[in-house]
Amino acid sequence: MFPNKNSEFKSPLNDVRLPSLLALRCFEAAARLENFSRAAEELHLTHGAVSRAVRLLEDELGMPLFERRSRRVFLTDAGRKLAKAVGNGLDLMRQAVDELRTNVRQGRRWVLSCEPTLLMRWLIPRWPDFQTQHSDIDVQLVAGGGPFSFSNGIDLAIRRDDFPKPEGYHAEPLFAEKVGPVCRPDKVAAWFTTNKDCNTLKPDSPRLHTRTRPGAWSEWATAAGQPVPEAQGHTFEHFYFSLQAAVSGLGVAIGPWHLVRDDLANGVLAAPMGFVEDGSRYCLLSPQPIQPANPQGNLLAWLRALA
Repeated sequence: MFPNKNSEFKSPLNDVRLPSLLALRCFEAAARLENFSRAAEELHLTHGAVSRAVRLLEDELGMPLFERRSRRVFLTDAGRKLAKAVGNGLDLMRQAVDELRTNVRQGRRWVLSCEPTLLMRWLIPRWPDFQTQHSDIDVQLVAGGGPFSFSNGIDLAIRRDDFPKPEGYHAEPLFAEKVGPVCRPDKVAAWFTTNKDCNTLKPDSPRLHTRTRPGAWSEWATAAGQPVPEAQGHTFEHFYFSLQAAVSGLGVAIGPWHLVRDDLANGVLAAPMGFVEDGSRYCLLSPQPIQPANPQGNLLAWLRALA
């Protein structure tokens, strides 16, 4: 016997309707961050909108989800249970959306943003190898440094971790930054002093500086345990120009190993004091975690193999 439209299927005991997705998203963000203001910032809403959405959700469920103490909020037992379920559900949706977007990307051109000097001196010279190995992946290389947004047409980005990583961005380490003084080989004797097996920079040697990394010399000195050089020298607008000035014999520049490795191998530059890690590293940034079996994972593996 089948119940009619007025039967117990309409009973409140069998009401399985879900609350609004917006209310659940507001609740999940507030629960994860334990802060309504930060949840509002992440969702691009006002604090009041998030607070009202959570209140309506609590009214609909008939129970409190947060304990509100002064300016802080704490999940109740019911809130923790719901937060876990909603978080798992949103993760499944994000994963499905990312897989769909990945499938779409496989048929179109990606945009990979890379810091300009690294792009010119390290990535572009090696890019033909990637194209040979992965001819089915179409990537457009663009120059860009510092903070950026994936909403502006960028799919992936290579950056040094010298600025705060935005919330939600995923970072895959590529290599540690190693730096050292570099100059033309025929200038080493004039600008460096050799004591046994150790080279030191002469106090009056001309230094080359760059406005895009003004602390390069002091960061190297700290990492290498050397005194901070006081001699003045030429200052250039971009890092690439200071390295080119070193190639031209104008002075000694701080050269990251990955940016000067080809010049060292070709005998264009020398590094009399070697290289030390300065505590920073380069990373591949993405809006979602990179899966090893997809094209982005192939790119990540190739980049790491270069390091």
